[in-house]
Amino acid sequence: MNDFLNLYQNLPTHIDPIALRLGPFSVGWYSLMYLAGFLAVYFLLLYRIRSEEFKASTKDLNETQLRSIVLDFLFYVFIGLLIGARSGYVLFYDFSFFWNNPIAIFSPYDSISHEFVGIYGMSFHGGLLGVLAASYFFLKKYGVGFWRWADFIVPTIPAGYFFGRIGNFLNGELYGRITGKFWGMYFLDENGRTFILLRHPSQLYEALAEGLLLFLILWPIRNQPYLKRKMLALYLIGYSIARIGVEFFREPDEQIGFILGFLTLGQLLSALMLLAGLAIFFLQKSTPPHQDKAMGKL
Repeated sequence: MNDFLNLYQNLPTHIDPIALRLGPFSVGWYSLMYLAGFLAVYFLLLYRIRSEEFKASTKDLNETQLRSIVLDFLFYVFIGLLIGARSGYVLFYDFSFFWNNPIAIFSPYDSISHEFVGIYGMSFHGGLLGVLAASYFFLKKYGVGFWRWADFIVPTIPAGYFFGRIGNFLNGELYGRITGKFWGMYFLDENGRTFILLRHPSQLYEALAEGLLLFLILWPIRNQPYLKRKMLALYLIGYSIARIGVEFFREPDEQIGFILGFLTLGQLLSALMLLAGLAIFFLQKSTPPHQDKAMGKL
């Protein structure tokens, strides 16, 4: 038992963030988890198409055409996610540094030592804004009704997000606060040295709460008529509640620390997200079927 516990607690120290090396090129687990997340969303959307859960509004399109549209959408989202997540980190989490070192926004090399350090820092809330912006251009291109498409896409998102947080764990980042609980783990600091105290594996908490649990809530109710046009609101509410809770176990960003002595920036941004979700849920009204079908080409 002690051997198993020791193996479990030291697991992060034995994980190489690089999954594959080919000469000078390498592929990280984080990148592979991003890919796995997009594939999870894609195949869940294909399942919805094949189950004819989207047929009522797309009876003039066949499955092949819908699959092509979904792939196009995921491409838009991928670009929006990367730009939004990076921009969100720059603006929300370390603006003063990037204001003085603008090249660091997109350069993988240290501005002083010129060593390769990679591009670090992505913000979920910035990524969400980027996805919404990319979705706007996609919807304009295809003439898709926003709320109809949101109801189609949103229930699959937590499944993809689950893999993103697993990627954070495999990358040894965003670890939690110090804990005396036996389920804590030893993580490596930025210099590759093992912390002497156990820390919460907050990445796994987020994967379970904001990913798996939220998926298990939204997926079964995805076709409920009384929740039509409200899936986005439910996602915003569910994610915000889960994120605010898990943040109490996550180590705050060093350059920001605690706000008001006990809150993190992630909690404040999630609180705004929660208010937006509640506003959409209570203000968004159901639309008669004949009007909803006329909202877009799809």
